[in-house]
Amino acid sequence: MHRARSASRMRITRARPASTALRVALVALYVSSFALADVAWAQAPKYPIKPIRIYVTLGPGSAGDLLTRVIADGLSRSLGQQVLVDNRPGAGGNVAAELAAKAAPDGYTLFIATISTHGINPTLYSKLNFDPIKDFAPIILAASSPNMLVVHPSLPVKTVKDFIALAKKKPGELTFSSGGSGTSQHLAGELFGMLTGTKLTHIAYKSTPLSVNSVLSGETTSSFASVAVASELVRSGKLRALGVTNAKRIPSLPEMPTIAEAGVPGFEIAAWFGFAATGGTPEPIVNLLNVEMRKVLADPGARQKLATLGMEVLDSTPAEFAAHIKSEIARWEKVVRASGAKAE
Repeated sequence: MHRARSASRMRITRARPASTALRVALVALYVSSFALADVAWAQAPKYPIKPIRIYVTLGPGSAGDLLTRVIADGLSRSLGQQVLVDNRPGAGGNVAAELAAKAAPDGYTLFIATISTHGINPTLYSKLNFDPIKDFAPIILAASSPNMLVVHPSLPVKTVKDFIALAKKKPGELTFSSGGSGTSQHLAGELFGMLTGTKLTHIAYKSTPLSVNSVLSGETTSSFASVAVASELVRSGKLRALGVTNAKRIPSLPEMPTIAEAGVPGFEIAAWFGFAATGGTPEPIVNLLNVEMRKVLADPGARQKLATLGMEVLDSTPAEFAAHIKSEIARWEKVVRASGAKAE
């Protein structure tokens, strides 16, 4: 019996080194898998080796389009490949978003994510053919652009308070145009109505320039138009601006009050724009694009050009942009549900 016990102890003692060796082997295999992935990436063809396409949610001349062209020009020079701007307006940006979401996750299809596609639309639309979180790989939060409340000079109002008074006298008769359902211009009008107790009728167009032209022609009463598109028309006297939608006055129009300080406390909304790749795009490509886009946005010439359009240059890591998207979806869900707004 004594010998049996000794043999048992010996067998147990000998088993321990074998178990430890197995664990070491498994760890080594686990680590080597990452090393092999790094080697595979290092041996892959250099990116990019062909043109890159950026889908834009609105038509030419819109704030997002102008920003995308600045980014595309800069990337073309730094990456040595043509970067194409592909405008696909429609359904508040959902048309372009779906195209980008279903593209190959190889870094050759990018998308300008906006407050509409990655903030408002997930609640405004009863069904989307893409998931704003799962189907995209955020790259960078690039810029923001406030809107301004503009009216035709013939309208008998000169201030925000005048506009509110007229809207209350004619409930539902005053209209406001936007570049599409779900845009920041659309939600600005809905938020304005909520906070002022007025009823404005929304009329959606396919682009911001078209919506601004509707005010110029008298088809609509007003618009919460992009500063980038409407500022020159205001300076020339073709449109009258009553206030900007930002929380603070903007440097390009320092004399223009915010809508909040002009009589609507708590009013604040600014369009934001970022860039994303199709979900599943390799992280090294996403990080490379983040670095290159940051270089473009840091260029003094690019910053000056965007500033003249009333745009504020932003900066973020991919992770920071991903967190911003989640917070914006939660924020606008509350506004959309409270306003009762629906996609048209």
